[in-house]
Amino acid sequence: MNRSEVIRIMEVIKRTYPSFDVSAASIDHYAKRLLDFPFDAALENVERHVLTERFPPVLADIRGRLGDQLDSQRSKTEAAAYEAQLEAWRSGSLASPPPPGYWDEVKAKIRGRSG
Repeated sequence: MNRSEVIRIMEVIKRTYPSFDVSAASIDHYAKRLLDFPFDAALENVERHVLTERFPPVLADIRGRLGDQLDSQRSKTEAAAYEAQLEAWRSGSLASPPPPGYWDEVKAKIRGRSG
């Protein structure tokens, strides 16, 4: 996250918590510790925080649990892909008939004759 994104995050916090310190020193402090953190994840964490908490978020609240967030996003992506695959099967777009002679081979194996 760059400095201007940190300022945007701090503006969101300041609107909800008027006593929140947005001095240059505070911005520097937050920017240094959020440099490696994605802006979208931080903004989502802050938005969630301001809806449920009485006190302003600290760095740990802004950072949240990135590992958990990434796992959650990966799970959502995999679930969406699986749902799309199920829908494709349901609609028949992935369905194709077996190759010629397949069922005859299956019946022969069931009857004990090898093909």
